Amino acid sequence: MKRLTHVAGDGRAQMVDVSAKPLSARTAIATGKIRLRQETVDLISENRIAKGDVFATARIAGIQAAKQTPQLIPLCHTLPLSDVKIDIVTSSDGAEAKCTARTVAQTGVEMEALTGVSVALLTIYDMCKAVDKEMRISDIYLIDKSKTNLTHP
Repeated sequence: MKRLTHVAGDGRAQMVDVSAKPLSARTAIATGKIRLRQETVDLISENRIAKGDVFATARIAGIQAAKQTPQLIPLCHTLPLSDVKIDIVTSSDGAEAKCTARTVAQTGVEMEALTGVSVALLTIYDMCKAVDKEMRISDIYLIDKSKTNLTHP
């Protein structure tokens, strides 16, 4: 059985030391859903939500959140994010958000992608709560993560 890397031998929480690991290009993609009434989807698509452009605001919030992940999750490393994208698509029963985060670092960007998608969905919730009391956020999970080792001349 694998051991938890954030737990020291004596049981204390610890930040993982990645200083000996080489730099690599890393990508993580996370997704999540928010269930919305059809009327709410229509209001969003017609830009008639009183607080403003819901999806534009959610994209910005998700990007900001990904950049703030180490301030929110105590044992996360501070990473130089090279790219964060938030994509949102609607359906008849809501919307799905996807966050893609990229870095060149010694550790992965899964938490940044998960934080980005979570806050994007929470922003949609916040902006629509006056018109939709039945919203439900669900199915937040990591779709994919990848690592490409960098070669040095």
